[in-house]
Amino acid sequence: MDAKQIEKLIRAKRVLVVDDEKDVLDTLVDLLSSCKLDTALSFEEGKRLLESNEYDIAILDIMGVRGFELLEVAKGRKIPALMLTAHALSAENLNRSVKEGAAYFAPKDEIANIGVFVADVIDAVQKNKSPWIRFMERLGGFYDKRFVGTNWREKELEYIMERKGDWH
Repeated sequence: MDAKQIEKLIRAKRVLVVDDEKDVLDTLVDLLSSCKLDTALSFEEGKRLLESNEYDIAILDIMGVRGFELLEVAKGRKIPALMLTAHALSAENLNRSVKEGAAYFAPKDEIANIGVFVADVIDAVQKNKSPWIRFMERLGGFYDKRFVGTNWREKELEYIMERKGDWH
């Protein structure tokens, strides 16, 4: 997917970003400027926005805003969720994200590529395919280095590749 295709996929999409770090929210607002963004700094505000608005995707931090609880709300509203984290970056949280219905698991180390990750999810949802396939292509090597010795691929690979989610 080139920059034009990415921009076309994400332009004017409704996106909710929930993170307790104001600088992260500001960065995401800049990086996703072609989207229609709502932001929240707390679990309560994120939950309220998820429950009262329609979104094409929600970007949820795991720590600080109870991201897994917000994932449950998003899933109930059939809103695909991209989990974005720094402190909760572990094979266990990746596997939990997959099993609990997230559409993607991105490290804040790769925040500059957030548009690509959002486009991956939106494209997969539109085509009724698993966004985890693109996730593996884009971030598999990153996690291989990060999760050395955890067998993260073997534990969840089949499930990840087939996962289409509950947002349909």
